[in-house]
Amino acid sequence: MPLQGVRIGFAITGSHCTIADVLPIVARLVKDGAVVTPIFSESATHTDTRFGPASQWTEEMERITGQKTRSTIVDAEPIGPQKLLDIVVIAPCTGNTLAKLANGITDTSVLMAAKAQLRNLRPVLLAISTNDGLSNNLKNIGQLMNMKNVYMVPFGQDNAITKANSLIARMELIPDAITAALQQRQLQPVLLANLS
Repeated sequence: MPLQGVRIGFAITGSHCTIADVLPIVARLVKDGAVVTPIFSESATHTDTRFGPASQWTEEMERITGQKTRSTIVDAEPIGPQKLLDIVVIAPCTGNTLAKLANGITDTSVLMAAKAQLRNLRPVLLAISTNDGLSNNLKNIGQLMNMKNVYMVPFGQDNAITKANSLIARMELIPDAITAALQQRQLQPVLLANLS
């Protein structure tokens, strides 16, 4: 299995409507033999929403992975110096996280994990989920796609009629995108037809 023993940092950000979609992917990665370290942004760690209480998501992630969640900058900082991970996956990756990563801002646990990984010239994989992907965040997506060691899970519009600027990654492609990124390749095609 290509993911056997691969050390994956799986980072969850505040696209709360998408968290339930990525948990089965995490379970699949674990089943395929990956060692998954959960990393939660402060928003994902502390914000209860109509999609569920924050504690539900962290507890489920810890149950699936058998690992304690890293949810502070201090928790995430050792990833760089200790070279703890082979790849960091940010899924879902919000527009806020995209913008900060593109502009070198490190003010959350997830951004610290990404910075730590990039410091070691190791891959960071982004599975975007943002309502402003084709507006304010388009420039940030372009900048990140051109950044060394940053890869994208293929994505498209999730509802071109009522949310014309919204983009979302095809989450089921995360395992294939991880395999490609570990080989320093962008999984293609990166732009997909309307996903709705």
